[in-house]
Amino acid sequence: MKYAKDTRPKGASHKAAEVLVEALPWIKNITGKTVVIKYGGSAMVDEQLRADVMSDIVLLKIVGVNPVIVHGGGKAITEAMDRMQLPVEFREGQRVTTPEAMELVRTVLMGKVNQELVETLNAHGNFAVGVSGADAGVIVAKQADPELGRVGSITRINRPLLDDLVEGDYIPVVASVALGEDGGFYNVNADMVAGHIAAAIGAHKVIFLTDVDGLYENFDDKDTLISNLTLFEAQYMVENNIVSTGMIPKLKSCINALESGVFRAHILNGTTPHALLLELLTSTGVGTTMHSTEEACTFDAHPLGNFASKLIENRLPGNGSGASING
Repeated sequence: MKYAKDTRPKGASHKAAEVLVEALPWIKNITGKTVVIKYGGSAMVDEQLRADVMSDIVLLKIVGVNPVIVHGGGKAITEAMDRMQLPVEFREGQRVTTPEAMELVRTVLMGKVNQELVETLNAHGNFAVGVSGADAGVIVAKQADPELGRVGSITRINRPLLDDLVEGDYIPVVASVALGEDGGFYNVNADMVAGHIAAAIGAHKVIFLTDVDGLYENFDDKDTLISNLTLFEAQYMVENNIVSTGMIPKLKSCINALESGVFRAHILNGTTPHALLLELLTSTGVGTTMHSTEEACTFDAHPLGNFASKLIENRLPGNGSGASING
């Protein structure tokens, strides 16, 4: 026998209930919608962080979100190249990828990184499916620059396989390897893959998990962290070089997705505990949210999922809505 005074700290249950009540409007707002999550950085390398992020994605799936995960694996590729004594060279932030290196990239991304993510997700149930971008021609690319070797520029996304997996209630985990228009394979930037996939499948959101807290107007001044900005403002920052070099691929990918109809893009610090849940299911959020229009900053006009629509149908006037700038 156990007494309640020994097992239930005072006030704890009320705090938990308050958190759940705060999350309810956001859950109603996002259920039934597809969200593309680009996963990388320290949150991928650290085993415990990886387990925590995957658990958060499973929770999102349980409450009705359709996650699609996109990943690279730069650190793992570099370590493998060092072991194989292959030269590691970058030009303007892109890895020079020889045909020999390309074979290693495929092995590392699909044989190691992808399977680790699938295994971690499937610890909660058998619903994660590993996908190479070359499978069913999901990602097709051409050579970006002869000096970079087998580095690809995305030419198209073929969505049927991803659509089938999402409709089957699976979580696709997509490695950033592309099928070449020349019949070979290409190493493609995972940030760009996420934006292109989000645009192609009509995702509601694209989310970038990285190692910084979001987008800064001036990275050296931490007071310039941006919580919200519009597509127009993001375009202005890129065109006028008001962004750090490492953030350029992510910002360009956000812009591409928003221009193609994706409603919102988010940049989050994946090392912040439960950043995904805080950003998507609370009123304040924790990262940078980019909106497709000025109006999107104040309300969510994207079509609701079927279940969310049923919840809305019986809501009485004056009870409030789940719309906000972070939804």
